[in-house]
Amino acid sequence: MDDQTRIEIEAAAFRRLQKHLMQDRPDVQNIDLMNLAGFCRNCLSRWYQEAAAERGIELGKEEAREIYYGMPYDDWKAQNQTEASPAKQAEFQKAFAENVLKDKG
Repeated sequence: MDDQTRIEIEAAAFRRLQKHLMQDRPDVQNIDLMNLAGFCRNCLSRWYQEAAAERGIELGKEEAREIYYGMPYDDWKAQNQTEASPAKQAEFQKAFAENVLKDKG
């Protein structure tokens, strides 16, 4: 497989993951994704932002989230997110430290 075809297939797979998380399963909470998989929709938007930066394109955090979510993040959150239990929040702190903070370290 040539590089261009590989890139196009990888991009299509990313778009399908985004569609799955945003349209097919908006009921799945970000905190549950982070706790189980070590990443969530916000991570995907951050990775999008980082990939843009590697190409000299500056995107702010909120701008990258709006691109990924297809709307302002606060709007999506109000429509789809629910309050997490204290146990889930504690799990999240651990998952965030292990998966997000270590990437920045």
